[in-house]
Amino acid sequence: MRAWGPFGSRDLPGSFTPRRRTARFPDAQCVRSDVYGGAMTNSDCPWEPPLAGTEAEHLVGALDRLRTTFRWKADGLDSAGLQTRIGASSLTLGGLLKHLALVEEHCSSTRLSGAPPGTPWDAVDWDADPDWEFSSAADDTPEQLYALWDDGVERSRARLDAALADGGLDQLIHLSGPDGRHASLRRLVCDLIEEYGRHTGHADLLREAVDGLVGEDPPAGWRARAIPD
Repeated sequence: MRAWGPFGSRDLPGSFTPRRRTARFPDAQCVRSDVYGGAMTNSDCPWEPPLAGTEAEHLVGALDRLRTTFRWKADGLDSAGLQTRIGASSLTLGGLLKHLALVEEHCSSTRLSGAPPGTPWDAVDWDADPDWEFSSAADDTPEQLYALWDDGVERSRARLDAALADGGLDQLIHLSGPDGRHASLRRLVCDLIEEYGRHTGHADLLREAVDGLVGEDPPAGWRARAIPD
């Protein structure tokens, strides 16, 4: 389970169902009328990327749409729902929430700037359990799992915005490959998009198994909930 990117599995750190999917081109009611971060024709669809923005606006917009879709797929479940499994797979929505919270923290701290990860990741013995975030998720409450992901994304988004404002996508980040060459910020954002694409596909199947929820994008006006109604 621990493999993200060609830089190694411990630099610390799919399935797809085509049924009932709609065209990817956005509905006219959910299209941004300005660049990323600007005005929209419908504020009920803030996750929709721009139609004609800059490279950075499109990449960050694609990432945020995937983040939103994943959070929608995991939203509003109790412990039983978050621990549901399919077949022989050990994946759960709770495990994915915790894993992607780790990915956000690691990418926006260690990979970006070389800073050590924060709580709770700094206290984990990764050698003893390389998949700790997956294996420990069953011990967390829904409130804890949602808060961990929500807070992690908020910090990650702020760090990424600051880095983009400071040096753009071409700047080199702390992460380097075996030959010593450093990755660009563009590569970091693309890796995050790839990671969310893979796991949002997993979330599609897991959520349908929980309560039959299907769909490609959240409905207009959707907002995340910390706990089930």
